[in-house]
Amino acid sequence: MIPSDLHDFPPALTAVAAAPRAHEGDEGIDYEPFEGFLSPEDTTAWLRAWTGDEALVGDAFRVIGQNGAGGYVAFWRVRPDRPVTDQPVVFCGSEGEMCVLAQDLSGFLWLLADGYGPIDVAYPGQREPLPEPGLLTVAERYADAGSRRPAPEILASAAAEFPDFEETIEALCP
Repeated sequence: MIPSDLHDFPPALTAVAAAPRAHEGDEGIDYEPFEGFLSPEDTTAWLRAWTGDEALVGDAFRVIGQNGAGGYVAFWRVRPDRPVTDQPVVFCGSEGEMCVLAQDLSGFLWLLADGYGPIDVAYPGQREPLPEPGLLTVAERYADAGSRRPAPEILASAAAEFPDFEETIEALCP
């Protein structure tokens, strides 16, 4: 049975989509939040195209946004019986980039507030992340109490907990 929260878009992500951004263009976060989950059919189509395996079903992912090049940001449903907001947030880029962005939604909100988008994680040092006050307000309102940490700590914790993400995804490719 699919948990009901897989159909309910988290209010925090709706707030991310509506939040004003202080930095635009090359200075800003390359992240385009969706206003709802990508449909299961579109998620399956994306995963099949991304991996080249026409037999895959995309139910392990709930896509929540993309970067400007079309790479997807998604919850990776690897924690059985846990709400979608407690699942790790991952990035699968249009050029084959793969990384875990955060251990859960709270970490992802703090990452965005610190000015980090998916490309900043996939290619560190290419841009100086600039804090986003509007996204900070979202994180302060919606992130779990006591979850605030600097972006480098969020990234290190996510990488330590899910060191096999890239290998897991590569194993799906024929």
